[in-house]
Amino acid sequence: MEENKHKRRVHYSGKYPKKFEEKYKEQNPEKYADTVAHVISKGSTPAGMHISIMVQEILDVLKIQPGEQGLDCTLGYGGHTRKMLEKLGGQGCIYGLDVDPIESKKTIERLRNAGFGEDVFRFIQTNFANIDHVAKETGKFDFVLADLGVSSMQIDDPSRGFSYKIDGPLDLRLDPEHGESAAQRLHNITREEFVGMLLENSDEPYAQEIADKVFSLMKKGDPMDTTTALRKAIEDALWKVPKEEKAQTIKKSCARVFQALRIDVNSEFEVLYSFLDKLPGILNPGARVAILTFHSGEDRLVKKSFKELKKAGLYSEISEDVIRPSAEECRLNPRSKSTKLRWAIKSAE
Repeated sequence: MEENKHKRRVHYSGKYPKKFEEKYKEQNPEKYADTVAHVISKGSTPAGMHISIMVQEILDVLKIQPGEQGLDCTLGYGGHTRKMLEKLGGQGCIYGLDVDPIESKKTIERLRNAGFGEDVFRFIQTNFANIDHVAKETGKFDFVLADLGVSSMQIDDPSRGFSYKIDGPLDLRLDPEHGESAAQRLHNITREEFVGMLLENSDEPYAQEIADKVFSLMKKGDPMDTTTALRKAIEDALWKVPKEEKAQTIKKSCARVFQALRIDVNSEFEVLYSFLDKLPGILNPGARVAILTFHSGEDRLVKKSFKELKKAGLYSEISEDVIRPSAEECRLNPRSKSTKLRWAIKSAE
């Protein structure tokens, strides 16, 4: 039997690693804390990590007290959850929900290693549209957080297909074990449906041109199954854009197209509608809610729901204006720039 030979780590060329798998130090914050701190200080997010957004603002809104029961609807990397658990001081419990089976395992291990056992933190793998079913098992909650953004570790991993900047399969599913990938979705809809998706989900001004190019290429046999293939199709579709505007226009259109596909593949608006409708029913009297949104479509839905439910008497107070991240946070974490925080308080019954 041949012995397993030790394989040396592949070295990267240049001063800094470029490929995801080469950034092994960034993906080990406990072991390489200095490297991680250096990457963050430059305004970048370390590979495989997620920098939690507006942590203090969320804690200020939720006013967590020891002994309370809370719900983090989108566990992600667990940064918000950890800070909320610290506020409980070992008394009470937080339930974390997530549909991502890949990242949630890592997060649970991270929180357990930080000393948060089953008595104070419990995980349920489910979509946060199912909060009514969760509450039937757990009881109602004193505070709820929903961070609607995609986590950085999902964006940065090429195998997940969330970013147009790196080559990978055109997937975009938060739960890659279920549902259609973005590539499959493109092959199962019409050009007109794709135009509608781009307009509704991301207000893409070049929706018609991009859809024409994508479907023309697929008709010729291009499978359109990688992030690079879709990005190239978008670039080709915008050939009429003036040269001095082209680079920025392509960048923005790529971001919007990938956003529109991600929203569609994961039924994000339908999930948010269901969550907002069920939310008052899982709250104890006086419970506080904080929701982070990352694009105008999400924020409009949250704002409308909060206003209507306050008018109906289900919320006693809601945020009249959005809370935005500080200039310093935006500098250290550019991915926070589009964030909006809204809050609501359940009426006393």
